[in-house]
Amino acid sequence: MKVFEALHWASSFLKENGRDENAGEILLKHYMNVSRSKLLASLHDVLPEKVWVEFQKSVEEHAKGVPVQYLIGYEEFYGRSFIVNKEVLIPRPETEELVYHALKKIPAIFSDREISLVDVGTGSGAIGITMKLEMPELHVVLTDIAEASLDVARENAIALEADVQFIKGDLLQPFIEKGITFDVILSNPPYIPEADKVWMSTVVTDHEPHRALFAGVDGLDLYRRFMTELPKVIKTPGLIGFEVGAGQGNAVAAMLKETFPQAEVSVEYDINGKDRMVFAEMK
Repeated sequence: MKVFEALHWASSFLKENGRDENAGEILLKHYMNVSRSKLLASLHDVLPEKVWVEFQKSVEEHAKGVPVQYLIGYEEFYGRSFIVNKEVLIPRPETEELVYHALKKIPAIFSDREISLVDVGTGSGAIGITMKLEMPELHVVLTDIAEASLDVARENAIALEADVQFIKGDLLQPFIEKGITFDVILSNPPYIPEADKVWMSTVVTDHEPHRALFAGVDGLDLYRRFMTELPKVIKTPGLIGFEVGAGQGNAVAAMLKETFPQAEVSVEYDINGKDRMVFAEMK
């Protein structure tokens, strides 16, 4: 079996099973441990038997719906590799934009002093760890309701050498109980309406953790909870940043305006022109 033959088989097999036929290339790059250019340069090389066996098994698993990122064990986020497994949501490009906007806004709000930040519902730790690595002067805490998710975030913090802290808890409850406040609060909470399960890809609904995806009839349940908890935890000056589902921007912005009448609330649009981030700045 040559490399090009393996890729052709994978492409045809995945297409027949209604999956992304390009996934074969991602998987083969991983098992051969090569870049895309190196893969293309070796199309006529014979594939080692061990690589072929692993590759074939993973292609078949993906055809059944297992996400490619869970098969290879990582996803790229903001130029870094983050370990992922079935206990955490796979980081998406939209979330990179939440980080990008937060990094731009922080220097405009705060003077030169130590700034505390919490990433709520951290999952893999992608948001909080990236914020720390991009802005080392931040004091960063990562929190999640699930210990299994925090275990993944801890692995990523160690692998990426990010000096962050971890607290297990439900939204902001552990900080309210201890009287801890933050300058910056960021979160990519569950925001998908329950009814959307019926049309979503089984690659997502059958494998990614539902606690990180779904939030009530309209997908806004977690934001409503945040509005009761945020005033007890955010400092002034302060910055709150949420990722939201496309079409939810105005609703979440209205909640923040009602909760913080003096705040400057903005809806930011992603690279595809969809409302995907909402910020509240307390200056």
